[in-house]
Amino acid sequence: MNELERIINDAWENKDQINQNSEESIINAINHIIEDLDQGKVRVAEKINGKWITNQHIKKAIMLSFRIHGMETLSGPYSSWYDKAHLVKGKTAGWVKEDFEKAGFRMVPNTPVRKGSYIANNVVLMPCFINIGSYIGSGTMMDTFSRAGSCCQIGKNCHISAGSGVGGVLEPAQALPTIIEDNVFLGAMSEVVEGVIVGEGSVLSMGMFIGQSTKIVNRKTGEITFGEIPPYSVLVPGSLPDKKNPMAPSLNCAVIIKQVDEKTRSKTSINDLLRD
Repeated sequence: MNELERIINDAWENKDQINQNSEESIINAINHIIEDLDQGKVRVAEKINGKWITNQHIKKAIMLSFRIHGMETLSGPYSSWYDKAHLVKGKTAGWVKEDFEKAGFRMVPNTPVRKGSYIANNVVLMPCFINIGSYIGSGTMMDTFSRAGSCCQIGKNCHISAGSGVGGVLEPAQALPTIIEDNVFLGAMSEVVEGVIVGEGSVLSMGMFIGQSTKIVNRKTGEITFGEIPPYSVLVPGSLPDKKNPMAPSLNCAVIIKQVDEKTRSKTSINDLLRD
């Protein structure tokens, strides 16, 4: 445990007393972690030895940051905003051309990107929303009106289609954020929330809604799982009847219609994969 982690964990034990007047070491530690998140030096969650692990002290620092910063206004040409001081101005406030060239990502107008989120090189941000603690990997596109919730982790070369949301998970501190691994296609108007993990190379049809309680059904094997989509899965929306009461309404589920290897996934178009 390093010194920053120790300070944050100790402060968390007395979080109700943390405020703008707290000890300088606490305020500096919180701000230091937010800055490291912003630059991609640390992440809320990391894949270690094949398993996603939550860095709890970083989530704690994000939540504590709301306690040490007061509210502030920001005025624009057609409106005013009122938010926490460290967030209201956004990640790229004051940036000039050279700053964007150094960061290496493209950002379309009307894209709120919160301080404390990391955007890798070659990312394209259409008008979307990126919350604090989010990590967006290189080559990914966040399409029009898509959303990256607080602390979510989105991998490389993903396409988060128009109107889709990757849910935020702040509390409790130990909870794993929502994870979208590399090379994932998330179809339009879909929602993946509550710390669900979408495995590498998966393709989700439009209109998918997946949380921890959503049944994930493998159509070939009949296996039902929760909370994690295996790598290179192709999913479509489905429904399951109540076996005990056939007259009851069916419940929504996610159906794995096929799984493909990396070689096939790289050569096959999205539309082909979604056909059976």
